[in-house]
Amino acid sequence: MAVGFMVGAALFLILLSGKTRHYISYGTRPLWDTPEKPWKVIPRVYSEDLSMADLCALHGWSELETPRRVFDAVLFSVELDLLEIRLMELLPVVTKFLIVESNTTFTGIPKPLHFQDNRSRFAFAEDKIEYATVPGRTLQKGEDPFDLEKQQRAAMNALFDKLRGRGELRDGDVVIMADVDEIPARETSQLLQSCDGLPHVLHLGMRNYIYSFDFMVDTDHWRAKAHVVAPKANGLLYSHSRASDVLLVDAGWHCSFCFRRLSDFVFKMTGYSHADRARGADALDAQRIQRVVCDGSDIFGMMPEAHSFKDLVWKWGPTKPLNSLVNVPRHLVAGARLGRFKFLLPGGCIREP
Repeated sequence: MAVGFMVGAALFLILLSGKTRHYISYGTRPLWDTPEKPWKVIPRVYSEDLSMADLCALHGWSELETPRRVFDAVLFSVELDLLEIRLMELLPVVTKFLIVESNTTFTGIPKPLHFQDNRSRFAFAEDKIEYATVPGRTLQKGEDPFDLEKQQRAAMNALFDKLRGRGELRDGDVVIMADVDEIPARETSQLLQSCDGLPHVLHLGMRNYIYSFDFMVDTDHWRAKAHVVAPKANGLLYSHSRASDVLLVDAGWHCSFCFRRLSDFVFKMTGYSHADRARGADALDAQRIQRVVCDGSDIFGMMPEAHSFKDLVWKWGPTKPLNSLVNVPRHLVAGARLGRFKFLLPGGCIREP
């Protein structure tokens, strides 16, 4: 009886439209899904008046006699503005920026090598950049975008091996693994550089923004992480999934769909691993995208992912603007003084075509 009911319910959901299935699935998530395993939380502490020894101690660590080297590893697609903000935030601390780029998206759509074409823009960090390209390809029958994403992540693993072979990446170094739009704060990277006793893998909790640093959704983002390099037998694999139970909170910023141009929104919506979310005849309509960017609604018109009805109600609906530029990346504020990055600032929701 129960099995028959479940089969019938599954067939019913299949017959429904994609959007209706989404609302039923996400609206009942608290009933059928389980939340992330609880984290061992480390509150991040910072004050300009504290020494590094004190800062390390307040996190349960001790200060290293000699600071370790920090590497920052990202897969790059089209996020030139965020990459500039990221590199400027981390430049005084990071030893090498590892950047891997493909000439296709995760869905197999051909794309220019945007970083290579605009490399002169990053001349300020040229001596710290290690850049590699990976030949893209179209999706084959039976494949999904995550297969091409794995291929690009494997290219980053090959770059790790290359640096190990040259003796430039050694045991005890730290590698930050994050998307371009997941930006660790400089103070976080200083902790990674200077403190002894870090866990082998430390996840970096981040403030979660959409479209600009004016729309903060929550503080729950955890996918960025820092790996302490161990002997090669233990492996160093570039990933974007949970790899430990330890979370350093308020360690940076995640700015999702923070693009200057409407065409970049369309590019990402059709090119990244969740491109199947772009449903409906008007999903890629520029006027619709502009409207949701200004009112803080979800770019795909989706309900929030929540594991309790309380969180579902709290997160549902447009995100309210902060109208604040406190505790944001340094280069964003510096750029604002020069009239740059207006699209990432309060009141700057209008996008270029």
